[in-house]
Amino acid sequence: MPSVKQVQVTFDCIEPERVGRFWCEVLGYVVTPLEGFGTWDDFQHSMPPEEQGSWFACVDPSGVGPRLYFQRVPEGKVAKNRVHLDVRVAYDLEGEERLAALEAECARLVPLGARRERLLYDGTDACMVMQDIEGNEFCLT
Repeated sequence: MPSVKQVQVTFDCIEPERVGRFWCEVLGYVVTPLEGFGTWDDFQHSMPPEEQGSWFACVDPSGVGPRLYFQRVPEGKVAKNRVHLDVRVAYDLEGEERLAALEAECARLVPLGARRERLLYDGTDACMVMQDIEGNEFCLT
């Protein structure tokens, strides 16, 4: 059996482009290039009105990380995520250094619309639980 070559992470959301652009800022991703269109707006305006804004995608410019796909759904988030992203900003640090790195990244993301939920810290290891602009949980680790 052949192995999986690529993984895409899909988000259900109300405003795909807004959520997608948030994650571009968090991860340093870029808008997926669309063949035949100069900009994302050019592509959107080429679609029928009822399909405009129905999805958005972004990619890791280095080609290492998975593609992120955001699709519009009619309902908002109503329960805890069953899957979440860990944004690994301090995975190689411990103690006070780890806390400082997590706090610095939190301070960068809050003005983008992220919300800090809680810090989990046992004296060595730490994780900061946060939410994106539509309430999807993610962790800074």
